[in-house]
Amino acid sequence: MSTSEICILIAIVAYLAIVVIVGVLYSKKNESVDDFYLGGRKLGPFVTAMSAEASDMSGWLLMGLPGLVYLCGIAEASWTAIGLAAGTYVNWLVLAKRLRNYSSKINAITVPDFFAKRFKDNTNILIAVAAVLIIIFFIPYTASGFSTCGKLFGSLFGIDYHIAMVISAVVIVAYTSLGGFLAASTTDFIQSIIMSIALVIVLVFGVHVAGGWNAVTDNAKSITDYLSLVATTDGAGNSVSFGTMKIVSTLAWGLGYFGMPHILLRFMAIEDPKKIKISRRVASVWVLIAMGVAVLIGMVGLAMSKTEPSMVLADSETVIVAISSLLSKYGIVFALLAGIILAGILASTMSTADSQLLAAASAISQDIMVGTFKFKITAKAKMIAARLTVIAIAVLGVVFAWDPNSSVFGIVSFAWAGFGASFGPLMLFSLFWKRTNKWGGIAGMISGGVTVIAWHYAEGGLFSLYELLPAFIVSSLFIVVVSLLTKAPEKEITEEYEAVKKM
Repeated sequence: MSTSEICILIAIVAYLAIVVIVGVLYSKKNESVDDFYLGGRKLGPFVTAMSAEASDMSGWLLMGLPGLVYLCGIAEASWTAIGLAAGTYVNWLVLAKRLRNYSSKINAITVPDFFAKRFKDNTNILIAVAAVLIIIFFIPYTASGFSTCGKLFGSLFGIDYHIAMVISAVVIVAYTSLGGFLAASTTDFIQSIIMSIALVIVLVFGVHVAGGWNAVTDNAKSITDYLSLVATTDGAGNSVSFGTMKIVSTLAWGLGYFGMPHILLRFMAIEDPKKIKISRRVASVWVLIAMGVAVLIGMVGLAMSKTEPSMVLADSETVIVAISSLLSKYGIVFALLAGIILAGILASTMSTADSQLLAAASAISQDIMVGTFKFKITAKAKMIAARLTVIAIAVLGVVFAWDPNSSVFGIVSFAWAGFGASFGPLMLFSLFWKRTNKWGGIAGMISGGVTVIAWHYAEGGLFSLYELLPAFIVSSLFIVVVSLLTKAPEKEITEEYEAVKKM
């Protein structure tokens, strides 16, 4: 192993050690499942904001987005970034405060638990359906995070994919099962800082190697439609129209935020609802800057390929990895900086995987075991069950990710649509339409999930539209129609709704 590789490994190992230590420290603060799954509603505004966005962005920010720009130009990446930025802001503006107040008033600690208590569902059907949907969409989603970690370590150090993936999974499970939600949120906050540092270092170094900013822009302008927002390239230099349907489909990614359990949990966990405005501003600004820099890095990486042979990439998503590798050749200090950058990629993946792992585990141990089947177990036994469930979900995630050729982006896209359509409309109607009832909620979740699956596997024509948008519309229609055709909510539910509205 070369000196640069040793330095990179030192930086990554140091980072992994820090997150495990955080898990150990927070393990002493988990006295109940409320603490384990929601941190006792003690998150400060900055940790809330940054952990929410770090758990959202995943490896897509540091690998997928720059890689897309490197290969095809700015059109698709820019529209996706616009949709996600708008979705982030509106989600914080519309949902955060009311969800925090409502979930606190009814003492709900998970998203399925919120739905069940919001509609006083004594049949347990609603909580069971929500929990099953979380398991269906989150286990593959968690697996995509493990897979990314395995591929990263494998490409860097020549380690076998499966060994690298298992090591990564063990570290994530260690701090998540020990420290629960507080550990996951705190490490996500740390990870967002590392991601930010990585983006800045890569951009500055990349522009320097490319020959300055003018060289970067001149190269982009020389490629047909590279800087266009209504056309893109196919990776081989051929121009492809980026029409209205494609733009609408791409913008629709922003709708997913309304239904993401691992983001909604941050809203439920913030300590002071009055400080949500601070969180919203921090989150929105960070997302805009981070995605903007990621787009620029794709452009810079392509410009670097004109002067640096190692930047001519077979896999465009490795653009930041390639820049880090080049940086590491400039000496020990730069090799350590390269290690920080690669730790940033690892951080972006782990910050999403830990939150997904926790949400999936809560669906089984809290929502199904306690909420649906009403298992009577002690507080200590609940904590043991919670930790064992985290481990079990991780094992299933490793099994799902065992194939190194699996498509990470495809899995993420499918799961994002699944959550957005299953939970997003119901969350909005639960908070803002008093007439919504549990039967409308059940119909909305099922119809949204089924539409995502059916649309995803259909081909051609209108079905080329991203499945989240049509499924979101179908779910909303089912909620309204079924709620109006069935019995109105009881007086106790509507009075509770009005009380929260006044908070």
